[in-house]
Amino acid sequence: MSQRTLIVIGLSVFVAVVSVQAGTETRQAADALSKKIAAITQRAEAPRGGPPASVTLTEDELNSWLVYRSGRYLPAGVSKPSVTLLGGGTVKGVATLDLEAVARRRSSGGALDPFSYLGGKLPVTVSGTLHTQAGSGRFDVQSADVAGIPIPKILLQELLSIYGTSADQPDGVRLDEPFALPANIQRIDVGLGQMVVVQ
Repeated sequence: MSQRTLIVIGLSVFVAVVSVQAGTETRQAADALSKKIAAITQRAEAPRGGPPASVTLTEDELNSWLVYRSGRYLPAGVSKPSVTLLGGGTVKGVATLDLEAVARRRSSGGALDPFSYLGGKLPVTVSGTLHTQAGSGRFDVQSADVAGIPIPKILLQELLSIYGTSADQPDGVRLDEPFALPANIQRIDVGLGQMVVVQ
């Protein structure tokens, strides 16, 4: 199982959302998260049995990993991701997207095509609630905006389709559709400033 898959799940797809305070990201916290991801992966490969195991991932660890380690896992045109864990399953995140690349790939060139008007590198913010149970999850989007301007869900889905494709998911990430949690993870509980991964 790849670290990229864990990122997608941990950030709820996307990965997404509010700028982190300056100075909270450290290489030590990034290393700590890498060790936790390795432990989760190793536990997934071990024979099942016994009580569930849990691992706590902090917001600082997640954002440190995003600053120092995520570069090779991010799709082209995506930069500066960060995440805020608000509790009660709610996740907020932000990433800078190269919207000119989106326009080149998706625009029909027509005056009514919203992709005709996209340009520059702008922050895209998404917030929503992560629901997980019995090895599957669903992310309910509450809001999304580009540089503070609200965007409809259909436009967010289009952006996810462009940036969320991979060999494992050739059609990209689909909003509102359930997904299987990787590494035998049974649930992810998002609290204030931390998430608990239960295997």
